[in-house]
Amino acid sequence: MMKVGLTGNYGMGKSSVAAMFSRLGALTIDSDEIVASLLNEESVKGRIMGLLGVKALDPKGSLDKKYIAQRVFTNKALRKELEALIHPLVFHTVECLMKKVRDRNRIIIVEVPLLFEGGYQNRFDRTITVCADRKTALSRLRKSGISQEDALARLRNQMDIRTKKRLADYRIENSGTRRQTEAQVREIYSLLVNENERLVSKGQRRS
Repeated sequence: MMKVGLTGNYGMGKSSVAAMFSRLGALTIDSDEIVASLLNEESVKGRIMGLLGVKALDPKGSLDKKYIAQRVFTNKALRKELEALIHPLVFHTVECLMKKVRDRNRIIIVEVPLLFEGGYQNRFDRTITVCADRKTALSRLRKSGISQEDALARLRNQMDIRTKKRLADYRIENSGTRRQTEAQVREIYSLLVNENERLVSKGQRRS
């Protein structure tokens, strides 16, 4: 199987592109969904409270994601501490999920927003950056209910998309129409499948 890290900045369409890969036959794993699940675990809640204090919990005993976001996106050191706490747990879950895959010809796409920021690219065989111009990204986020202020705060805390494009093995331009994006996804998926088949046939790819 081939493990592919899929990244891009806030509002640029990683999840939409991942869904396109899924329809072509790839197994997709969303690290944001894994994080959401982890945040419901009592042990994780306790560790986050130890980092951010009791205000990290809302009156119902759940983590107050809005409060946490406000704290970490205005404090780089605090954000790094939270990432150091959460990211190993996320990748442990990802590895467990991938180990269950027995089909050596399967392409696995893992959405990792901070793929290059965290230096996680070496965990994958190939990397893809989904990119869009800032105006398009902000427009999409606004339509989903995210204020421009909040969106810009998150974008400022992410690596410049031009750098991510340069670091990635493949790039998908997602500022245009859905059909244009799908055409790029199909082309890249075909390349990944062909490359993986060659490696499997040569005995260089293990399940």
